[in-house]
Amino acid sequence: MATDVNVPSDKDKNVWRQLRANPYILGLSAFASLGGFLFGYDQGVVSGVLTMENFAAQFPRVHLDAGYKGWFVSTLLLLAWLGSLVNGPVSDALGRKGSMLLAVAVFVLGAALQAGGATIGTLFAGRAVAGLAVGMLTMVVPQYVSEVSTPAVRGTLVVLQQLSITLGILVSYWLEYGTQYIGGHRCAPDIPYSGGTPARPAFDPVRDVGPGGCTGQSQAAWRIPFAVQIVPALVLGVGMLFFPESPRYFLMRRKEDKALAALAQLRRCHPDTEWLRHEYLAIKSEVLFDESIARDRHPGKSGVSLYAAQCADLVSTWPSFKRLAIGCCIMFFQQFIGCNAIIYYAPQIFSQLGLSGGTTGLLATGVYGIVNTLSTLPALFLIDKVGRRPLLLCGAAGTCVSLVVVGGILGGYGAALPAHPTAGWVGVAFVYIYDVHFSYSFAPIGWVLPAEIFNLGSRSRAMAVTTSTTWMCNFVIGLVTPDMLDRIGWGTYIFFAAFALLAFAFTYFFIPETRGKSLEDMDVVFGDTAAHEEKARLFDIAAQVGLVERLPDEKIEAARVGAVEVERRA
Repeated sequence: MATDVNVPSDKDKNVWRQLRANPYILGLSAFASLGGFLFGYDQGVVSGVLTMENFAAQFPRVHLDAGYKGWFVSTLLLLAWLGSLVNGPVSDALGRKGSMLLAVAVFVLGAALQAGGATIGTLFAGRAVAGLAVGMLTMVVPQYVSEVSTPAVRGTLVVLQQLSITLGILVSYWLEYGTQYIGGHRCAPDIPYSGGTPARPAFDPVRDVGPGGCTGQSQAAWRIPFAVQIVPALVLGVGMLFFPESPRYFLMRRKEDKALAALAQLRRCHPDTEWLRHEYLAIKSEVLFDESIARDRHPGKSGVSLYAAQCADLVSTWPSFKRLAIGCCIMFFQQFIGCNAIIYYAPQIFSQLGLSGGTTGLLATGVYGIVNTLSTLPALFLIDKVGRRPLLLCGAAGTCVSLVVVGGILGGYGAALPAHPTAGWVGVAFVYIYDVHFSYSFAPIGWVLPAEIFNLGSRSRAMAVTTSTTWMCNFVIGLVTPDMLDRIGWGTYIFFAAFALLAFAFTYFFIPETRGKSLEDMDVVFGDTAAHEEKARLFDIAAQVGLVERLPDEKIEAARVGAVEVERRA
């Protein structure tokens, strides 16, 4: 919302002090983290499961067939893409809490199907159901938090969301490192996976397991990691029962008394408090603003047809299309520089680098999770100090160089890599260096920057499209990476390095710096007058509800002059 009419009482306080002072805001931070945690856990858990001998013995086709393996990983991602798209109308119909509780119920069902699956069909169904829920949660949890938190906290929560995703990955990696020992010794000898296309995989359930199946490892080794994700989902669902619905949603439904009561509960003060009523009127102004935009642009439309028409507006003019293209491209490069390829198939990648043994591979994967989490922390402090572009440029360059080194080592040594452990460890080190560069740059900024370039009237729909972009790209990467690792080996890393180089060029030539920029500044960058026009409309609505004094004629004229100047520069 425009800062001119949104008047937070705590805007000058330290962010962390606000989180500690207001238990509801702190609680909402935890819920945002749980939504991201489920996303990250689902990303990481599948990598270890695919390497476990008992899972391979029961589902040998998924273990050995690269196509099946890719679809097993990517089924969740494809349905997550769908979930992120349908969440907008669902959350408007059921409310933010209602859609969140629905997503939790769906997720629990999906996790249960995965944990108890006895057939490939059941496992795939569980992945699909859980994916639909994950896609919904990645949209509705940040949406709810942004609507009920104070402005000073919102930006930090975006980066905290990425941090919680990495924590989910970290927990899944180390949990699987522990559960692999359930049932005793490992049931097949560990054979290193060399660079290029190997003559035989590290474990072949048909070759290495006798008629009695894999007797050294219990089914619990892989069923427990799938089942554990039910716990944070239930915590999220049960916890939400004790928090109020979004005041914005109540105002959209014309339930003004409930909206004021919900806001008072969130801010821990009496509904008649002056500054609280001021904030309430600011939220009401924004709701009326959105309705007036929809009414003027799409008269007579409502529900799904209105939502579709508003999405079409995103490409109706060249400046609007340019904003959307940049938002989608940053999400595209976030995935196509290979981050999730490593997350999903880390044990196999470390095996290629000569780390013999499934246990060693899972241990290296667990360390990768730690590096992934710790490397996200600098973004909390640097993103608003050095800006978005410098971090993206450094991240793209660092990931490109790291991937070239890893690909060069695998291509240069090939099948002889196990005989050169030093080269293998250099490759492992550069996998970690790659993760450091990705985690402070494209990982968090991919979520932050799109929210900053869209004007107020189109932001929610634009964010839905950019989020669905990252899910679709994620799906493609999860699907094709197993075949790439099997067929082109070291070329896989050069493929991702090429996209890292393209990401560097795209950032340098097309991505604007958004640090400290207002929406009006973004108008100048993209050559339209959206923010100027919206600001004048928003002030007029704020005056109608009694939030601010009506603008004098000279300020209205100044706003018009500003819009004309933007058009002249364009």
